Amino acid sequence: MKPVDPRLLRYAGAARGFFVLAAVIGVLQTVVVIAFAWFLTDAVTGVLAGRSVVASLVWLLGLALLRGALIAASDAAGTAAAARTGMQLRSGLIRAVGRLGPGWLAGRNQASLAVTAGHGLEALDTYFSRYLPQLVLTVIATPVIVLVMWWQDWPSGLTATITLPLIPLFLILIGIATRTVQRKQWQTLQHLAARFADTVQGLATLRLFGRDRRAATQIEATADQYRRETMKVLRFSFLSGFAMELLASLAVALIAVTVGFRLLAGDMPLEVGLFVLLLAPEAFLPIRQVGVQFHAAAEGVAATEDVFDVLDAGGSQVSTPSPSARSLNPFRLRRSAPSLNDPQGFGRGSLSERSETKRGERAERVEAATPVESAPVEAATLHVADLRVRDLPPVSFTARPGTITLIEGPSGSGKSSLLAALRGATDFEGDAVFAGGDVRTLAPSDWLAWAGQAPGLMQGTIASSVALGDPDPDADGIRQALDDACAADLDPAQELGVQGSGLSGGQAQRVAVARALYRHAADPARVLTLDEPSSALDAGTEARLWAALRERADAGATVLFVSHRRTARAIADQVVALGVVV
Repeated sequence: MKPVDPRLLRYAGAARGFFVLAAVIGVLQTVVVIAFAWFLTDAVTGVLAGRSVVASLVWLLGLALLRGALIAASDAAGTAAAARTGMQLRSGLIRAVGRLGPGWLAGRNQASLAVTAGHGLEALDTYFSRYLPQLVLTVIATPVIVLVMWWQDWPSGLTATITLPLIPLFLILIGIATRTVQRKQWQTLQHLAARFADTVQGLATLRLFGRDRRAATQIEATADQYRRETMKVLRFSFLSGFAMELLASLAVALIAVTVGFRLLAGDMPLEVGLFVLLLAPEAFLPIRQVGVQFHAAAEGVAATEDVFDVLDAGGSQVSTPSPSARSLNPFRLRRSAPSLNDPQGFGRGSLSERSETKRGERAERVEAATPVESAPVEAATLHVADLRVRDLPPVSFTARPGTITLIEGPSGSGKSSLLAALRGATDFEGDAVFAGGDVRTLAPSDWLAWAGQAPGLMQGTIASSVALGDPDPDADGIRQALDDACAADLDPAQELGVQGSGLSGGQAQRVAVARALYRHAADPARVLTLDEPSSALDAGTEARLWAALRERADAGATVLFVSHRRTARAIADQVVALGVVV
């Protein structure tokens, strides 16, 4: 475990400023310690010599107050820096996850990531307020005090120079062992958080099948394992603390015994001997405190390492969107924007068929209306060519403004996987180009208005879920989106619970569709993409939703949706049939 990870200075500007402030405070503390030892020596020798020591006592009182103020300032600066650094790292973590995309996030334990960003970064308070100030003070105060000891009495300085390296050596050896148990403790905590989150989410199902007690037992076992790992960390902490205190005490005792014998022999003035004896503990104190605070800050250090790994991965994934992608500003237009394209030349029907097969493979069939002439590439056209997700057959189609493209096929044929590839939730081979740019380089929020099978609603009002991501929600637009999604009976001001609780499955699905419609209305250049939007709807509501989608397409929208309902064919301009053996 590194004392200070260089990535901390790269990713958190607040940490750089804190180190400068900690260095200034460390220099002042070093001066105060040396001055305090000097005036205390002068006061003691003055009393023995019968001199007035009032001035020395006044200086001692002032220096003691100043040292207390500097310690308080160091704690306050560390706490403030920890708060700012935690905020910067959390913000960077969110940006990195956004750059890495939903595909990367789907392969990670999201509960563990939440623990890292929450509890883990909160542990930075100890790291900044206690550990780092002592580390900086060790770098500044210890060598300066040892040099002063050399200047006053070189044998004492030599003794300190020889014994001091033993403490970091033991600290490194114990730190290597501590890192292993600390990392295991941190992983157990993440595992506990993930298990608890999964259990709470599936509690209704577990109770229905009589498995809730077993799940509770597993959580209890994981919590007990976390307790055992924590006790291991504490044992190593006490062991290292004992070792460092023993070494420091022996080193100071060795200096004291040597000075004592030399004072008795008359080989050293009392002033020098007392001054050196007062400085010796102060030379060892910062490095002893580093060892003590090392274990208290280890959890925060372990959490930052996980955050840095994500930030490093996110930095390596940064891509530059194409000019066409940059022109798609979120919520740039409102519903009053003109249509993108006159959809003339595209009639509904099944006029052509294309199939590609290999021995033993399924193939997709594209049924589409064929324009009279080759249409030019529109600015908001989506071209998919030989797109393959995992071991599924390749898919090719073109979705143009003013048309509805229906993706259909049996379960497991790759319908949802196709949409997941387009929105960056999974890797794929082949080409997918929107407005002239590879969709891999585009932020999904810039070119997609999407609603998935899971509604993904948020706690708050229905209006806030519909207008998710819009910094300036349009009340009329929200109401219109709900109407188009056949959810006119829902009150936008209705409060929802966690994950949108308070609505039926069909109502939640319609709110999710309304969110996609609202986002599309904000910028009609986006592709309106829906995954099974009518799976929880009755026949009458479904028919009204199909009519709303057809109306949206006739106004110039590019609509791409997945449905297993045969009624969806009635509004489709082309059908991409997956999983068809020909």
